[in-house]
Amino acid sequence: MTHKIIQPEGWLPAKGYSNGVLTRDGVLHIGGQIGWTAEQTFVARDFIGQMRQALRNIVDIVEAAGGTASDVTRLTWFVTDKTEYLNAQKDVGAAYREVFGRHFPAMSMLVVAALIEDEALVEIEATAHLS
Repeated sequence: MTHKIIQPEGWLPAKGYSNGVLTRDGVLHIGGQIGWTAEQTFVARDFIGQMRQALRNIVDIVEAAGGTASDVTRLTWFVTDKTEYLNAQKDVGAAYREVFGRHFPAMSMLVVAALIEDEALVEIEATAHLS
């Protein structure tokens, strides 16, 4: 097998995709994570709360594969409201550092009209390199 599916323990199964795929050479591809919990429930209804949860979900997947947040090399963000994101920069930074500390991988951000889950305000996908 050239890859291993990564599914954190206790998470409901992903439907039609994998949360993480670890290749033989240690590259971990993390599918877009939204602001819901392992039970696929939205606790936070605000952008910052959902962003924090999505980042925690990414770290949970990385840790399930045997890595740490500092192994993440790329984040791609999809946000539904550019103005909300820009107006919350201070809170965005604080919430980001709560989860990732001062580790800043390469990042891209796209503004999208909507996400598949109607309640989702942000989706973040990631790539990590595990040794």
